[in-house]
Amino acid sequence: MKEVTTASFEQDVLNADKPVLVDFWAAWCGPCRAVSPILEQIDGETEKLDVVKVNVDQEPDLAMRYNITSIPAMKVFQNGEVVKELIGARPKPAIEQELAAFL
Repeated sequence: MKEVTTASFEQDVLNADKPVLVDFWAAWCGPCRAVSPILEQIDGETEKLDVVKVNVDQEPDLAMRYNITSIPAMKVFQNGEVVKELIGARPKPAIEQELAAFL
């Protein structure tokens, strides 16, 4: 999964030509580390949705802009807008069910 920064966010997420799931995470967050391999699997299994990561400790401006108050937080962006939000770690089937419209 690609790491996205404040500098690349507009190009990689807001101007993307397909939906993008942004995983807001931090290295110290256990649930974030549990969700990461699931998101990597989903990223590898579909061409319809890109999955990227934003480290909230390294990119506090992005975390603040998108009101990230608890992690892991996953937001699906489409045409520059947040169209879906998931908060907290979940098993793969639950994440896939939430993302069904984008897979």
